Amino acid sequence: MTDPQQIKAALGAGLLSFPVTPFGADGAFNPAPYRDHIGWLSEFPATVLFAAGGTGEFFSLSPSEVPQIVRTAKEAAGNTPIVSGCGYGTTMAIDIAKSAEAAGADGILLLPHYLIDAPQDGLYAHVKAVCDAVGIGVMVYNRDNCIIQPDTLERLCDDCPNLIGFKDGSGDIGLVRQITARMGDRLTYLGGMPTAELFADAYLGAGFTTYSSAVFNFVPALACEFYAALRAGNRARTEQILNDFFYPFMTIRNRNKGYAVSAIKAGVRLAGFDAGPVRAPLVDLTEQEIAMLSDLIARAGNP
Repeated sequence: MTDPQQIKAALGAGLLSFPVTPFGADGAFNPAPYRDHIGWLSEFPATVLFAAGGTGEFFSLSPSEVPQIVRTAKEAAGNTPIVSGCGYGTTMAIDIAKSAEAAGADGILLLPHYLIDAPQDGLYAHVKAVCDAVGIGVMVYNRDNCIIQPDTLERLCDDCPNLIGFKDGSGDIGLVRQITARMGDRLTYLGGMPTAELFADAYLGAGFTTYSSAVFNFVPALACEFYAALRAGNRARTEQILNDFFYPFMTIRNRNKGYAVSAIKAGVRLAGFDAGPVRAPLVDLTEQEIAMLSDLIARAGNP
């Protein structure tokens, strides 16, 4: 999808997800189980998959690993578009974006820059530099130290034709509603809070038609059913799934820092894929917590 408008349309067409990145016993990227996992996920109706994203431990990858992961995802995904994670300082982000594009990525998700806060003019320059460096579509991830205000986003929309998406992980519904009202259909809007299903109703009301589902990694049928019920306005079913699965999952996720990723990787292993451990500074679930997750999946993980 070299045309940014094509990936924009795909992003807005349905559920999205971020596959985990498998690591072998030597700690290196393990492509074989990644292919198997991506191939399995591609059988379900996610419209875009994000390689080397947040759930894929982008923050622990070296820049040279990103294109390898993207290339492997493209080989395994069939017709499902692949968006690559990107981030760090501007120079490094440009290099990652270019290498991901060369590896076949259909789009770029620009995660927050590294470490420091920045003024709006600096955020504008950072995002514009990445957009200018590639021909594929770019999405910005609004969270943590990269909170883009409406005026800045409007400037970027005017100056960057390939800026096609806005993903929010801030939880600031007032801000994101202002952005969706102001930018309208110029962008596709993606919910990006951890365990996004917990916030899906609120974001739908704010003009976000889709989100990235982390649990799609290991209970894809349930994730798709929840999304379909949400879009159909079937509140009784979404609340049932929230109570039966997502709130108990949240309890496990909240037992330790970083478990928003670690619990997903544990779920992938329980689904039968050799995802390996998380990389430091994250830690894996304890045996007790893995048993809790296994029991939850058995009780409510598959419709």
